[in-house]
Amino acid sequence: MCSMIKSKMTLWPSRLTSICCLSRMSSRVAEGSSIHAGKVAVMTASSKGIGFAVARRLAQQGAHVLLSSRKQENVNTAIEQLAAENLTVSGTVCDAEKTEDRKNLVQSALDKYGGIDYLFSSAATEAVSKDILETTKEEWDANLNLNLMAMFFLVQEVFPHMQKRGGGSIVLNSSVLGFAGFSALADAGERMKTMAGRQSDLQEQWHEEAVLEYFKTVCGFSRLGEPEECAGIVSFLLSSDASYITGEIIVVGGGYRSRI
Repeated sequence: MCSMIKSKMTLWPSRLTSICCLSRMSSRVAEGSSIHAGKVAVMTASSKGIGFAVARRLAQQGAHVLLSSRKQENVNTAIEQLAAENLTVSGTVCDAEKTEDRKNLVQSALDKYGGIDYLFSSAATEAVSKDILETTKEEWDANLNLNLMAMFFLVQEVFPHMQKRGGGSIVLNSSVLGFAGFSALADAGERMKTMAGRQSDLQEQWHEEAVLEYFKTVCGFSRLGEPEECAGIVSFLLSSDASYITGEIIVVGGGYRSRI
């Protein structure tokens, strides 16, 4: 489950509103679709999960995709998987928290493709999952540095290059838990932390039985969504079909509450 903030390069600010979007049982790319032909997409945290599904979808629809991950082996695996599907993408290592990595990601896109049209930012860490009065400054800073600051400075990096192309589209991926209070966040977090000793991959933890059972009780669809169910809405938001959408929060949450 995720929520996405869509921004379009415009000359005037737009009002921030919320839209609830129900996910379907499947999301399929239209055969022969080329709505992103010639466009250059820069992506963080895109070797697995939602990021990988979005990379696949954009490549299927004609985009030049530069995916990234903190580990080179993950980048290599993602590229090999997509190559096996006759999709051509490139990749580089990027720890979104590191300034030099963010700059290298942008420069890699410029060197290889000559510009940037899209940014899909998905790098994140598990939110603080304890009582607000027990949260330390170090824990709070660690979350803000990756979940907020890294996205902010990455937007700063790509914006001038989108201006040179006459505009662009940015989608920032977040968690639907942003609509939850601290008690609900801690409840979900505690279930995930019980598996942390044997699993360090956050995406794998989401599919542990205890986490699945918890979200079945709070989702209208009584199931977790699949990464592919987010790929279609991201593709749409980046495309010219969404040219008059900006500053919006789009929830792909299977019926999870989407109001603060």
